[in-house]
Amino acid sequence: MKPVLLVLAICLGGSAALPLAQAALPTHDSQGTALPSLAPMLENVVPGVVNIATSGRVQIEQSPLFDDPFFRRFFDIPQQPREKRFSSLGSGVIIDAAKGLIITNHHVIDKADTITVMLNDGRHFKAKLLGSDPETDVALIKIHAEKLTALPFADSDKLRVGDFVVAIGSPFGLRQTVTSGIVSALGRSGLGIEGYENFIQTDASINPGNSGGALVNLRGELVGINTAIYSQSGGNIGIGFAIPINMVREVSAQLSEHGQVRRGRLGAEAQDLTPELIQAFGLQNGTGGAVITQVTPDSPADKAGLKSGDIVVEINAKPIRDAGDLRNAVGLLRIGQKVELTIVRDGKRKNLEAQIEEPKHVKTTGKALNPHLQGATLGEISEDSPFYGQIEGVMVLAVEHGSPAWRAGLRKNDVITSANRKNVHNLEELRDAVGKTSSLLLNIRRGDSALFLYLQ
Repeated sequence: MKPVLLVLAICLGGSAALPLAQAALPTHDSQGTALPSLAPMLENVVPGVVNIATSGRVQIEQSPLFDDPFFRRFFDIPQQPREKRFSSLGSGVIIDAAKGLIITNHHVIDKADTITVMLNDGRHFKAKLLGSDPETDVALIKIHAEKLTALPFADSDKLRVGDFVVAIGSPFGLRQTVTSGIVSALGRSGLGIEGYENFIQTDASINPGNSGGALVNLRGELVGINTAIYSQSGGNIGIGFAIPINMVREVSAQLSEHGQVRRGRLGAEAQDLTPELIQAFGLQNGTGGAVITQVTPDSPADKAGLKSGDIVVEINAKPIRDAGDLRNAVGLLRIGQKVELTIVRDGKRKNLEAQIEEPKHVKTTGKALNPHLQGATLGEISEDSPFYGQIEGVMVLAVEHGSPAWRAGLRKNDVITSANRKNVHNLEELRDAVGKTSSLLLNIRRGDSALFLYLQ
């Protein structure tokens, strides 16, 4: 149904109708004071937010039985398709008009063959993917276009709960939709949405299609990139999440330079400070920080003098509230960068300096461990994985499509936590557990779920 516009004209004493400008909504009150409006700010901001359409192909997972010619012939089952086409819609934000750089979410462009950007003025451009980081759900794309509008950055560290914000995007494909609200909470983590979480929570309406769009303050400055909602129905219920722009800037800089985020290695594991630990360490109630539980020998943390039991309260003068904060801070540091750690040890504050090193990846082929694992590349959980320090096991780094490991159900990023009912913490323990046995029972951690796989 098309909208109907009603124009009201007022006639006085038989005179002609007033001009339309006089019949419009007032811009000033009876005292001549301008009425508040977001329109002037949005006129400058909306051109910097784009609509993104993607299409591509994805592999169809199916039972290994469908790969068996005898099974298909016996049950008269035709050859099943291996892949299917998909399309999706999302949003993006222009961050560099001269270079045509646009930020969006990783999940918006994931597995896409073609990425099409539509500007506010109706122009369409094919975009090139420069890099993507699934752990923070940030992607950087590029278009060749003139007369672009880039949004200025704010300092998201200065956001406060209660600040007014505006979300701009294309929910359900409705281009350039604007909603407003406030910052409901800061530093949201532990949601299981991404590997590195430090979300801005807002009640500004965010719906499917808003992903990758802008969250701006009342000055029109970019404070976050809209990425997810909390909903049981799939629609907005007033709980939306955005990635802080300070985190996006660090990630996008590495994506532009390297095409990926090259996360460094500190070599320490940590956990949150519970009330019991605060009491045990003789700290004051309300103390923030993360307590170090393990330091890897000969790691940057070890060389800096960090010890188990130390409580990290600041990194580069930025307060650390919990283990998630510590992990996020380290995850954004570049290889070779020096970092100052402020710790509490035996009740006294102390500063340590460490230099971030490149992660050490230990890996092997599945075939070298057991024939049933042929086609898989296995390695220990590295510090740049969201599972690091959370669970112990061996990670599946890659799986060749159609290989024995693939047909058995193994997938990339699975973590093997036990084999043949024996807990495994590293490659050597997995090697001992699988040996040359004719069958394997693997306990797998996949995302937030767990399952058993039986290979024979």
